[in-house]
Amino acid sequence: MKKEKQKEYRKRAKELVEEMTLEEKVSQTIHSAAAIPRLGIKAYNWWNEGLHGVARAGVATVFPQAIGLAATFDEDLLFEVADVISTEARAKFHMQQKFNDTDIYKGLTFWAPNVNIFRDPRWGRGHETFGEDPYLTSRMGVRFIRGMQGDDENYLKVAACAKHFAVHSGPEAERHSFDAAVTKQDMFETYLPAFEACVKEGNVETVMGAYNRTNGEPCCGSRTLLKDILRTAWGFEGHVTSDCWAVRDFHEHHGVTGSALESVALAMENGCDLNCGSLFLYLTEAVNQGLVSEERLNEAVENLMVTRLKLGMFEEPDAVPFNRITYEDNDTGEHRELNFKASRKSFVLLKNEGNMLPLDKSRLKTIGIIGPNSNNRKALIGNYEGTASRYYTVSEGIQDYLGDEVRIMVSEGCHLFKSRVSGLGQENDRLSEVRGVCEASDVIIACMGLDSGLEGEEGDEGNEYGSGDKPDLSLPGLQQQVLEEIYKSGKPVVLVLLSGSALAVTWADAHIPAIVEGWYPGAEGGRALAAVLFGGYAPEGKLPVTFYRSTEELPAFTDYAMKGRTYRYMKQAALYPFGYGLSYTDFSVSGISVSQSRISKGGSLIIKAVLKNVGSMKGAETLQIYVKSCAPGTPNAQLKAFVKEELKPGEAKELSVTLTDKAFALRDERGDLVLEAGAYNVYVGTQQPDKRSAELTGKTPECMEVFVEQRAVLEKCCIG
Repeated sequence: MKKEKQKEYRKRAKELVEEMTLEEKVSQTIHSAAAIPRLGIKAYNWWNEGLHGVARAGVATVFPQAIGLAATFDEDLLFEVADVISTEARAKFHMQQKFNDTDIYKGLTFWAPNVNIFRDPRWGRGHETFGEDPYLTSRMGVRFIRGMQGDDENYLKVAACAKHFAVHSGPEAERHSFDAAVTKQDMFETYLPAFEACVKEGNVETVMGAYNRTNGEPCCGSRTLLKDILRTAWGFEGHVTSDCWAVRDFHEHHGVTGSALESVALAMENGCDLNCGSLFLYLTEAVNQGLVSEERLNEAVENLMVTRLKLGMFEEPDAVPFNRITYEDNDTGEHRELNFKASRKSFVLLKNEGNMLPLDKSRLKTIGIIGPNSNNRKALIGNYEGTASRYYTVSEGIQDYLGDEVRIMVSEGCHLFKSRVSGLGQENDRLSEVRGVCEASDVIIACMGLDSGLEGEEGDEGNEYGSGDKPDLSLPGLQQQVLEEIYKSGKPVVLVLLSGSALAVTWADAHIPAIVEGWYPGAEGGRALAAVLFGGYAPEGKLPVTFYRSTEELPAFTDYAMKGRTYRYMKQAALYPFGYGLSYTDFSVSGISVSQSRISKGGSLIIKAVLKNVGSMKGAETLQIYVKSCAPGTPNAQLKAFVKEELKPGEAKELSVTLTDKAFALRDERGDLVLEAGAYNVYVGTQQPDKRSAELTGKTPECMEVFVEQRAVLEKCCIG
């Protein structure tokens, strides 16, 4: 957006606010903002969700959950998906406005993406994120925001929101009172980079605070986060919203204030502009008592009016190009095909012993599909979801794909987490059916995993385990027992996992020949999975999270130190490593070169490599670049660049990436970003340079040395 236009909006917002009474200004600071007819301001509800499609407001395209989108390692795809979400948002908004529907979830301000770091696989909301890596999360977050907000010079298509700021990733049960204690080193190296990228590169319009405290300060009233870092250091010019009813937590759960009035004052004075909730109605009293300056209140309301002006809400309809989007542009055939594409690109092939996949339908007479996720719509969609006009579960997708060519037999196998399917049945009441299907089938597709009733947000899911977090990494209920029963049949087995997080499928890794991680693959998930299982497309996803071998390997859930967490700091071998994923075809990386072997402050270098499809099937592969300091006590090799390319058999392409000085720098204990003198290893390949990845793929990335001759501080920490 043009700077001149932004200045014009700021001027117009100031003029609007100057015309408001104190009560009118206060009425604009809650998510269900009141109308001010005399100023031409309509009622507006700021609360809307669009994590992987327009949510909670009727029919819209339901894309794969965010963790599945991250597994595509495809920035361009993220942009396409977000562009479609914002088109459907406009289509629905214009229709709703036509019929004077200003209800919740029907605005143009979307509280997505979630760029928190998925530091612990037990966290129930991890599937809303782009995974465990700050660099991958940054890249996906920025492209998602750009797709949502559009590239018009004068108007936003919709307003995106980076959440939850900051240092937030469970436990869900304690989030309203929890204090995330974190060092400056971990904060600036792990928890903040994605937010900084969203602000500085993505120009995100909104930032949402988190429920928890960070180092003693409630995030939605944190001077450190909202003023010192977000506004002063990063230059954020949009508006800040609280998480829903988070301000109430200040006095009710965190105990940092003694009353609602004090909580409201703390949040507003420290930079929170909008209250998801109604507590900010106390602002009238807070201003009258001198607890909040009217100047600060004016600033908050100006920030909110600027966003509405950017969205074209006060313009003549013909002036805003996005107003040409009609309701017919929602849930189109083109959007469903993009959804199919996103879904099939998200699948990660974890194991394929003896090239069991793809399945050859011409050699099969009967296929058994067994498991609680075989026909589970909830396992397609994750949370913060919309309503699809058509869903394809795994069994439906395979049945449609094969038609009458192959006999399909289906069994739920067991309940997702309970000991029986029928309330009056005996324990494991589908066991005989499992055995019968196995006996009659040539191959078994076992559909196991989770759904958003087992992992999700505290208070959002009435799940059996409570809070939304997972108690461990095991397959819940009787699933493991049923899987072992299927294995005992002696029939070939493909295990399809639908989940939003890592599962410790160590037994399956040792016994089941083919394993696919399908995430929550969206409304087209079953159709897309069928196309991949039967060879219509090669799988191309990569893991955006580490799959561990057991819960016992993990540090305490409440410990926010990064030591021992994620691929960047763990010491043990993973079950399946971050960045790992197989294909039906094969790729080689050759001709690797680096433009220079030394780098200094302000410098950069270019890495080139030739990626070639040396297999017999069209497919896509991700070139991954990792950097590791050779100094003792430094993190493992970290992802610093990636580029994805689709190639036909025999096709090759030279790829090029640029690494700046920041790719080699690390945060020190003071939080400063330091480029230390010494040697660095740069790894170029299609996976990370760990032993387990090499064991699984038979490949190792090429290693090159780059040297830094002189220590340099690239960035001083912005907090004392």
